[in-house]
Amino acid sequence: MLNPVNHARSPGPWPFDLQVEPYVVAADVTRSRRTLARGGWTWYTGSAGWMYRLMVESLLGLRLEVDKLRVAPCLPADWAGFTVHYRYRETVFHIAVLQTRAGNGEMGVTIDGVSQDDQGDSPD
Repeated sequence: MLNPVNHARSPGPWPFDLQVEPYVVAADVTRSRRTLARGGWTWYTGSAGWMYRLMVESLLGLRLEVDKLRVAPCLPADWAGFTVHYRYRETVFHIAVLQTRAGNGEMGVTIDGVSQDDQGDSPD
């Protein structure tokens, strides 16, 4: 229900019609005797920024912690992976995350073709 795109996947109410654009996040939802729910403040809110953070940090699993980038994706099973160009200060990192079908669920990190033993838990 968080993804506004899902609101327009089928005709009719889903699960109820907020009567707002199907591609935005409503900042508030009101109710009256005449309507089950009506969305408002769709373009005047920081909700788009929060939705962006939700997708980048929770779904893609990219989280900047002080000066370290943590990668812990939580991808749907049918995704092959994703690529992202991530800028940190003056450097752009080209990141490719690949999800394999077979395996035991372990994560591996390769930087410039070199497998990394350290998974980011060291203090340095």
